[in-house]
Amino acid sequence: MELSKLQYLGDYIDGQFHSVKAGNGVLKDFSPADLKDHLMDAPFSHEHIEQACGAARRAYPKWAQLTLDERKSYLWKLKDSFIAHENKMAEVIARDTGKPLWEALTEAKALSAKIDITLNYSLDLIKEERIENALPGVTGVIRHRSRGVMAVVGPFNFPAHLPNGHIIPALIAGNTVVFKPSDQTPAVGQLMAEIIHHSGLPAGVFNMIQGDGESGRKLVLHEEVDGILFTGSYEVGLKIKQETLSHYGKILALEMGGKNATVVWEDANLDKAIYETLIGAYLSSGQRCSGTSRVILHPKIATEFTDRFYEAAKKLSIGHWDDKPFMGPLINSTAVEKYLRFQEIANRENCESLMRGKVLDLKHKGYYVTPSIHLVNKFDNKSVYQKSEIFGPNVALFQVGEFEEVMSIVNSTGFGLCMALFTENKALYEKAQFHARVGLLNWNRTTNGASSRLPFGGLGKSGNDRPSAHYAIQYCSIPVSSLEDATPFDPSKVMPGMNY
Repeated sequence: MELSKLQYLGDYIDGQFHSVKAGNGVLKDFSPADLKDHLMDAPFSHEHIEQACGAARRAYPKWAQLTLDERKSYLWKLKDSFIAHENKMAEVIARDTGKPLWEALTEAKALSAKIDITLNYSLDLIKEERIENALPGVTGVIRHRSRGVMAVVGPFNFPAHLPNGHIIPALIAGNTVVFKPSDQTPAVGQLMAEIIHHSGLPAGVFNMIQGDGESGRKLVLHEEVDGILFTGSYEVGLKIKQETLSHYGKILALEMGGKNATVVWEDANLDKAIYETLIGAYLSSGQRCSGTSRVILHPKIATEFTDRFYEAAKKLSIGHWDDKPFMGPLINSTAVEKYLRFQEIANRENCESLMRGKVLDLKHKGYYVTPSIHLVNKFDNKSVYQKSEIFGPNVALFQVGEFEEVMSIVNSTGFGLCMALFTENKALYEKAQFHARVGLLNWNRTTNGASSRLPFGGLGKSGNDRPSAHYAIQYCSIPVSSLEDATPFDPSKVMPGMNY
């Protein structure tokens, strides 16, 4: 199909698009699924960061002082705008990331669903609460107020849905937003701004600036920014935390990586376990923070699972997003190099290559690779391969027969996002609830595919105890406690020692 180059509109600041005439660089946006598909060139300017943060600060007081119902009315209009642009958004996501169109459409539909869930469900987490006799005869009230200007720094793998998961709670809570899309997916970022503009949100309430890593650094360090809502790698999240150590007033919500484990026990339903684990390991070409990268098998079912998993993985279709494949490409050449390098590392560390990942030469020239499987002969707590997040379609298979040892391996990487357990034994699931240091623990369900009606966040290198999804509304607001005393002054209760 013939795809036209998208019109570059510029950064979205104070209700208008502003093109960059002389900036600090240009983002060359080519589709990883077809390197001939040139989506757009996006020049960026560090000066625009200053302008966007200023616009957000000026817009904040009026937006924050609207009633909740008034802010809701704007977001219901945005929901309609998201729905009206679903097909266009899905195509741009597919082109910008390479993910299959069917998968991109699920992301596009999630944008409006986030508004539904936040306004109808998550707002209950910050509703006003009155406590009679919080002190004798005095009423206590808990209210939540907005924080100010929130910087949203987005990832490439879900370039619309994951930033939107911060943006919607931030806006409904009364904050204004400056959004920086991933430098790998500027076209999706621009379309997000277009859709929000068409919805009629007041000028300055939402702003979008394109840029590179240095742009992101300048944004999170800006003095007008009150909160940083980040989704991305552990390495970048760590840099944000390090560089903002002296910015003690800024809240950081860091959703980072994972080295997630699936445990398949001897009594598991193997049909289900294999299907779910294929999805966990290879959906989105393994480019999910919640993806499955380690599978720990009970020895009694290990051979059958391994054989069947291997045969099924070989049959997964890989191709261009418009051809309805299961897997698309990796995001860029650097990701391909990392994917191949880690297979060499696995081989050097005495892991057996059951299925070798390789570069594919397809009709559409892009960053396509095949899935891979490595058999871990022995757990090694010092292994680079066993502890590193690869962010590609690779899975390591272990055999372990003692559940205590299983939990030790699950917790060995420093990451703590997801674990999946396949068993009919509820007692094992309850044991995992205590021992697994993760923010998400699934029973007979794969590691990825989270619900926005539940919190989403991890421990250790996976996050900083600011879970998103359902709980995002909490880090977008500040609880304010009040004691409200309507009783008259009683001179008989003056404290001892006071001549009053």
